Amino acid sequence: MAYVFDFTWLAEYWPLLVKGVRITLQLILIGGVLGVALGIACAWVRALGPKALRVPVAIYVELIRNTPFMIQLFFIFFGLPALGLQMGEMTAAYIAMVVNLGAYGCEIIRAGIAATPRGQFEAGASLAMTPFETFRHVVLVPSLQRIWPALSSQIVIVMLGSAVTSQIAVEDLTFAANFIQSRNFRAFETYLVSTALYLLLAIGLRQAMGLIGAAIFPKRSAR
Repeated sequence: MAYVFDFTWLAEYWPLLVKGVRITLQLILIGGVLGVALGIACAWVRALGPKALRVPVAIYVELIRNTPFMIQLFFIFFGLPALGLQMGEMTAAYIAMVVNLGAYGCEIIRAGIAATPRGQFEAGASLAMTPFETFRHVVLVPSLQRIWPALSSQIVIVMLGSAVTSQIAVEDLTFAANFIQSRNFRAFETYLVSTALYLLLAIGLRQAMGLIGAAIFPKRSAR
């Protein structure tokens, strides 16, 4: 017997999907901006910062990069309240995404810093700049320019990984798909639609990152 596709449920449930897309975009917008900022700060510490901070940052990076995102999320949402740190599901999702992207972004950005010619550091020193000023004015932008494609890909990966936040009742796209499937019992069609939406989100986010890169690094786009 041939399978009969049925998408009539979209007429009833499309507002839930739209809400799920909106929350997914909200998660990656806030988590992405703060995560990249954290990654830049950690990369500076590991490459040029005070030695006293390098070991704690290195431990943080290795801990996050070698444990599952779901465990990190559960630790923040279920574990920290045991220490008296109560938070809502959205706050926990934001923190988990920022912490995760910060660790991966740190290593990506540090690779860009490591590729910076030594002469640029010496030029900053010759102008009596502090290590932080040299990093901010001389090193950071060229480093980001080198690793922008890799950083963009990592942001897309974190956006796709945000589907895990549905496990703590964040009403993202995956949460909406699971809810709809439990009501219409059309698992194939429901997850086909959600897959298509995630694909469009990933492509759109990658294109947006490309436009942002072209705006920040006009010389790169000209070449």
